Amino acid sequence: MSRPSSAGPSANKPCGKQQHAPSPAAAPTAAATISAAGPGSSALPAAAAVISGGGGGGGPVSPQHHELTSLFECPVCFDYVLPPILQCQAGHLVCNQCRQKLSCCPTCRGSLTPSIRNLAMEKVASAVLFPCKYATTGCSLTLHHTEKPEHEDICEYRPYSCPCPGASCKWQGSLEAVMSHLMHAHKSITTLQGEDIVFLATDINLPGAVDWVMMQSCFGHHFMLVLEKQEKYEGHQQFFAIVLLIGTRKQAENFAYRLELNGNRRRLTWEATPRSIHDGVAAAIMNSDCLVFDTAIAHLFADNGNLGINVTISTCCP
Repeated sequence: MSRPSSAGPSANKPCGKQQHAPSPAAAPTAAATISAAGPGSSALPAAAAVISGGGGGGGPVSPQHHELTSLFECPVCFDYVLPPILQCQAGHLVCNQCRQKLSCCPTCRGSLTPSIRNLAMEKVASAVLFPCKYATTGCSLTLHHTEKPEHEDICEYRPYSCPCPGASCKWQGSLEAVMSHLMHAHKSITTLQGEDIVFLATDINLPGAVDWVMMQSCFGHHFMLVLEKQEKYEGHQQFFAIVLLIGTRKQAENFAYRLELNGNRRRLTWEATPRSIHDGVAAAIMNSDCLVFDTAIAHLFADNGNLGINVTISTCCP
């Protein structure tokens, strides 16, 4: 029984036109086009809690706590002014990010130089738990100011970026809006149904950095399949193949995927848990958490410049 397959031309970074490509002899007859993917809100702070015992937490906070943390509100971006805390000559605060862009105090228009450190407010900040900047989108954590930046970089409630490889698409939005964005802004990306398909990347010998992308829909979720070719140094190219879930990290833990290259009495297999699109392709490649092979390996399995990758998605037992 044949499995659905997807074939796609490659283009360097921006999404390319759909074409139909011949399937390798070993691949099923059904073929669709893989698009070459192109290069492509912060909420206002909520109330905070005074530290009692240490460590972050969640739950409701009192109006008194909100009044306390409002003293740290930056008048420009409305985020919190965190240590090191600098003030103008009249004692007004502004966060360090905004301060670098200003020539005078946004409150009194006085000079911001020389830099005056407010040690008293820094001590108060060290006794307060601040909410995550994504509190209004669902995050209930409150954190010490030293833990806040690191958490917000990986917070599940931060906006999702366009998962397409590359850097040209700057879209950001909610998880629920990701598929709608892909369908309207990246229409050339093919979606195949089923947990067992063939991802057929065409023209793998194209020069330079190239991405092949398709979507796979099964188990009520959407998965993004990416094959990326990079030139690590002159004359040496590497391929990276990975599956991402259009979902959260917690949801991704419920699935496993297998990538398999077959041909000429050879087999190369990679099995792993899909990454959430919050992590992105670049992080997986940086950590080698994907199927990695060079041009020589690709040619062992390719047929007339087309490379078929068997992709199987499965659910994990609880």
